[in-house]
Amino acid sequence: MPKITIPIGGKELIIETGKVAKQASGAVMASFEGSTVLATVCYSENEIEGLDYVPLQVEYNEKYYAAGKIPGGFMKREGRPKDKEILVSRLIDRPMRPLFYKEFKRDIQIVPTVLSTDQVNPPDIIAMIASSAAVVISDIPFQGPVGSVRICYLNNEFIINPTFQQIKDSHMEIVVSGTSDGITMVEGGANEVSEEIMIEAIDKANVIIKDICAAQKELAVLAGKEKQPIRKSTDEFKYYKEVWDHAFDKYKEACFLPSKIERNKAKSAVKGSTIKFFEEKLSEDLKSGISKVFEDLEYKILRDAILNENKRSDSRKSDEIRPIECEVGILPRTHGSALFTRGETQALAITTLGTVSDEQMFDDIDGEKHYNNFMLHYNFPPFSVGEKGNLSTGRREIGHGNLAMRSIVAVLPEKEAFPYTIRVVSEVLESNGSSSMATVCGSTLSLLDAGVPIKKPVAGIAMGLISENDKIVILSDILGEEDHFGDMDFKVAGTEDGITGFQMDIKISNVTTELMKTALEQARKGRLHILGIMNSTMSKQRSEISDYAPQILTMSVDADKIGAVIGSGGKTIKGISEKTESTVNIDDKGKIIIFGKNKTRAEEAKQLILSVIEEPEVGKIYNGIVKRITEFGAFVEILPGKEGLCHISKLSFDRVNSVSDILKENQELLVKLVEVDRMGRVNLSHIDAIDPEAASQKRQSEREAGGGDRGDRGDRGHRDRNDRDHRDSRNNSGRNSSPRGGFFRRDS
Repeated sequence: MPKITIPIGGKELIIETGKVAKQASGAVMASFEGSTVLATVCYSENEIEGLDYVPLQVEYNEKYYAAGKIPGGFMKREGRPKDKEILVSRLIDRPMRPLFYKEFKRDIQIVPTVLSTDQVNPPDIIAMIASSAAVVISDIPFQGPVGSVRICYLNNEFIINPTFQQIKDSHMEIVVSGTSDGITMVEGGANEVSEEIMIEAIDKANVIIKDICAAQKELAVLAGKEKQPIRKSTDEFKYYKEVWDHAFDKYKEACFLPSKIERNKAKSAVKGSTIKFFEEKLSEDLKSGISKVFEDLEYKILRDAILNENKRSDSRKSDEIRPIECEVGILPRTHGSALFTRGETQALAITTLGTVSDEQMFDDIDGEKHYNNFMLHYNFPPFSVGEKGNLSTGRREIGHGNLAMRSIVAVLPEKEAFPYTIRVVSEVLESNGSSSMATVCGSTLSLLDAGVPIKKPVAGIAMGLISENDKIVILSDILGEEDHFGDMDFKVAGTEDGITGFQMDIKISNVTTELMKTALEQARKGRLHILGIMNSTMSKQRSEISDYAPQILTMSVDADKIGAVIGSGGKTIKGISEKTESTVNIDDKGKIIIFGKNKTRAEEAKQLILSVIEEPEVGKIYNGIVKRITEFGAFVEILPGKEGLCHISKLSFDRVNSVSDILKENQELLVKLVEVDRMGRVNLSHIDAIDPEAASQKRQSEREAGGGDRGDRGDRGHRDRNDRDHRDSRNNSGRNSSPRGGFFRRDS
């Protein structure tokens, strides 16, 4: 069986073919350390007429058995693709798709399957290389091969194909793909690295990619099949030049109208009038030819204007950013919201804060279950481009959302400092160029509006390239047309100090390191310009989170108090949660996190916890609860689990014949702790018996603070001012000489 070995980063990637899946057009088994991927490629038997694109499907899939796991859920089998599988499928698709021939006109399906994983080395890079190798040895015409490598920057060193742990610890992680001629795709995230580090990483990847491509060519020599012939179209559109000449001037004028809507309407009008002009000459099967003329017309007009006249569709200079408007707090009941508008691209970003119960739990073959407390979801409804269509989440939405999420995650606060679950949703309301970067900007402002203490604001910009022979123009903040007809599309997001997110797709092979340096520097200036406008709107988070958001409070207790907070069988902590409609979590180190429905309920839960761990303090007044009534007094709970005796002699200024005459169980009673004796027993006095005026003032202050009549309910020992004056006069007349005289001594 043909086999090749490729050294990568001090390890070996082994690719072999001819052993399994022999009925596929191409199949290879790739192994790297303890991970194995089977990649296959097949195509449809019949040609599909009228295709002007490559109908490629990439279906990367991970089997749970590869990691010795059984899938969760009721079905216990792998279901629809997870986000990670979709993202890897996109990484495989993007550099390979341009290398297939449109003229092949067949459905092509690549299926990389992870069969084994050591949970140390990521299998996605293995799948990318294996997918290319499967196509290279197949009979499908292909202008590859494609090589791929992951580069991390850790401890001031570049690491080739790092482990999961190295990726987690790194300052930058990018995936780079390319051919023997040069780099074609880069994607990744970073923790504010410089443009110089990014370029150096790409250069290092380029060397390894060339070796990977050379090895695949070697495998093709050993086991490659003869390629299928490509049937070139012999039906040339005989009116091509005539249609071109007829429409050129009018179409050129339509291509440079101020707005996208105006341009599209004008271009459609020119196309319609041209078809009408030639309708007697054009048969039905030749009408598709006229669409090709207009596609070529627009390609030529736009590129020539940029290269030769320094003129863009909307009349901007090459490095000019479209007008930007930022608004925050535009939705009344959301936790945070922002509207970011750049030209004809607009993103509405909404932030929602949740508790630990809202974290996203997901299971995959990389290790144990993961919990994600930050999510960013990107929606691209059809109305954003003036079209009718289905509202759905496709691969594009998942890919763009992931790019924006990676761009922002580097500046999020640590979970310990801000223990909320954060979800940001970007609704793209208009689109004409880089809605993913508008999502980055809008999401940043939305997080600030929600009171999330991000480390620094993040902005993003999409760059383009138009090149022909020796003429090269780098474009800032590209439009949809410039993306479609340009030679490069790369998106850079970051703070004022460095890059946090990066994605680049190159359609040509002559992009040099110097050119990328120039483009990155132009992108940096554009990013700083956008950040300046964002900062003028909002540069720091709000001092408080929304009243409509759940409130999270943190506190710590001594380890010996943990049992008291939890209570027997969890009774105390459960009771606090139920009473305050809050969730209270405590760990074995005494850290407590309170998730309250609102600020009032969270504070209430905190005070109850404090009361549990509080030690009784002599001289302090407590709003207690009568727990038991006896002949000689009442036992009153002043703190959770802590009771004291209020003797019958200390219940009132007047003589009390029976405790049950003035008290009942579960009644609230305002008491003062007057003594903790040598045996630890707590002695209390009803505050009316000590200082009626102070009791009245305390109740009044509670009412003013929102406490209502809580201190007064059921307090039958209370008397109005006339009664107190009457008792005072009797006191002054010598009642202190009575047999109960010790009771009337004022407690300090």
